[in-house]
Amino acid sequence: MALLEKIRVKLGVFISVVIALALLSFIIDPGTLQSVSATMSSKYDVGKINGKSVSYNEFQKDVEEFTTINEMLTGSAVHSEQQQEMIRNSVWQSLIDKYMFYHNAKAAGINVGDAELLNLTTGDMVSPMIAQIFRDESGNFSLDVLRQFTQSVESDPSGNMLNLWNYLQTSVYTQQLYAKYGSLFTQSDYTNPLMLAKEMEWNNNTTDVEFVMVPFGYAQDTTITVSDKEIKAYYKSHKHLYEQPASRDIEYVVFEVEPSEQDIAETTSQTDELHNEFIDTDNVKSFLLRNSDRQYSEYWYRTGELNTVSTDVNDFVFGKDGKKGSTSPLFRKGNTFYAAKVMDEQMVPDSVYVRHILLQGDDEALADSLVTVLRKGTDSFSNVAAMYSADQNTNVPERGDIGWMTQSYMIPGMESVLTARTGEIFTIDTDYGKHIVEVTQRTEPVDKKQVAIFEKAIIPSKATYNEFYSKANTLATKAAGKYEDFKVAVSEEGLYAHPVNRMLESSSRLGSIDDTKEVTRWVFDAKKGQASNVITVNNDYFFVVAVKDVHKEGTATVQEMASTIRNIIYNRKLGEKKTAEVAEKINGLGSMQAIAEALGTTVSNSDNVTFASLTSQGLDPKFIGAVSVAEPGVICGPLTGNIGVYVYKVKSHDTGAFYTEDDAKTRDAQMAQYSSQMLLPVMMQDADVKDNRARFY
Repeated sequence: MALLEKIRVKLGVFISVVIALALLSFIIDPGTLQSVSATMSSKYDVGKINGKSVSYNEFQKDVEEFTTINEMLTGSAVHSEQQQEMIRNSVWQSLIDKYMFYHNAKAAGINVGDAELLNLTTGDMVSPMIAQIFRDESGNFSLDVLRQFTQSVESDPSGNMLNLWNYLQTSVYTQQLYAKYGSLFTQSDYTNPLMLAKEMEWNNNTTDVEFVMVPFGYAQDTTITVSDKEIKAYYKSHKHLYEQPASRDIEYVVFEVEPSEQDIAETTSQTDELHNEFIDTDNVKSFLLRNSDRQYSEYWYRTGELNTVSTDVNDFVFGKDGKKGSTSPLFRKGNTFYAAKVMDEQMVPDSVYVRHILLQGDDEALADSLVTVLRKGTDSFSNVAAMYSADQNTNVPERGDIGWMTQSYMIPGMESVLTARTGEIFTIDTDYGKHIVEVTQRTEPVDKKQVAIFEKAIIPSKATYNEFYSKANTLATKAAGKYEDFKVAVSEEGLYAHPVNRMLESSSRLGSIDDTKEVTRWVFDAKKGQASNVITVNNDYFFVVAVKDVHKEGTATVQEMASTIRNIIYNRKLGEKKTAEVAEKINGLGSMQAIAEALGTTVSNSDNVTFASLTSQGLDPKFIGAVSVAEPGVICGPLTGNIGVYVYKVKSHDTGAFYTEDDAKTRDAQMAQYSSQMLLPVMMQDADVKDNRARFY
């Protein structure tokens, strides 16, 4: 009993904790515990900046806000993968500024005051960013347009305009900080007349030299050995040079799913029937919606642009048979069939300058009255918009110059502006509301055509997919999750395993195959020696992957660097041996010709060798440095270079005038620009910035 009491006293707290955890696991849903654990884990962080972890949720929230702002600035809600990548990069940069750069600027004594920011946004010293956005009908910055915007910010119930204005102010603030911080370096990077003169002198020095060179060659010298002790000693003294990102060495086999002969025959037959229907149909849009891989587009093509689809299609549309209403024969390009129907032909400009009044609502009467006033020509767009802006009801018109619009930079629904006459005032309905529009300028119209394109890909059948998947699955099954078994299975099946060394976590492409992030994610979750099951990419490729080696982030191990270090030490020893051999052979010889004969080579000459300007291309850097300071007329060497052993005699040093003061100033400006470009990378290195976005995107 005494022993039991002693255990109870000593372990009372521990037992209480165990019981409490058991009760929590009973009360709380396991999914909730997993979610909390995931939130607390750095594995789910997008990155780390200056000690601050950035969670995926925080980053994605900012991405959504930036996406909304981008839509407001561009007038387009369409986002390609490239645009999304740009938005994510902008968000990441904003976090770099927030958690690192602002701190560094403050530490340097730099700030942007409230009065200064006000002057940069709405005052007399408006930022170029603000001036670019808020312009009048003539394309110039308008303080009135800016004030109309700021006055309407608080009345916007969605809050989007306030977010946009906050974004613009933050951007202006950040730009000003960068400008001030950069000026600390650019303004202090001063080259005085004495330094400029010295730079010109150094770069105008040239050397004429004769030399002989004994190359190291490529054959391995078996008499030279490198011990493990030497490798470890070199590694220890150069360890700081071996920082590396996380990477993997992998091997993979890929099975590309391709249509069988039966698939091709069946698709060809179906497409022939659809082509006949395409020729006869009166409702092209509906036909393409039901039967084509490419939907109808109102894009106006100029000659040559359809080559990206098919040269046969382009030649037909812009050839003698490409008249309005005509339909091309069926063309095949790879595993895709194409046919084209010419819908219309007009003289269309590449771009138009558009101004508008946007009505937030669908008030036809208001729109008609505004159009009537504008068509009379008694008032401008600005005056008409201002006239109705006093009414603070729901239909408050907003006015602004959209600017130059092209087919690729177009608010969805406003495509008709491309064919509108200049000076014509009309209305357009889009998802943003009703626009009163006028095209004020346009580029020179050129002959263009609207083309309906019928496109049908030859898709592998389910049986074909199963056949390729079966091959991949056979390999994965034989590999049984192990790299060694994977190698055996590859050999047995007569396959080729593609090697990839130092694969980074940001990798999204393997060979010529894009969008392979699923493979990358598996690789970086796997351990050394593991092989995967079948990984499907884009429904077109089946991968089986094996991890050969794992390289962790940080300092590479001596084992990882052993091969590289062995080569460095070997080359050094080889150079020492060759130099000693050359020294022995030329001992006592007094002419370059005699030295060349003793070494079994010939005398070479090189004139106008320069050192400081680095224009002596093709020569060993060690050789260039040595001859630039050698005494004329004296045989020097042997010198151990990077590729061989040199014996040389400088014929003369000359000072020219080809490197001018302008050259020196240009070079100094380039160096100053390079230094300013390195500011942020150096800051990021000092702040130990970790960018893990590749795990999620």
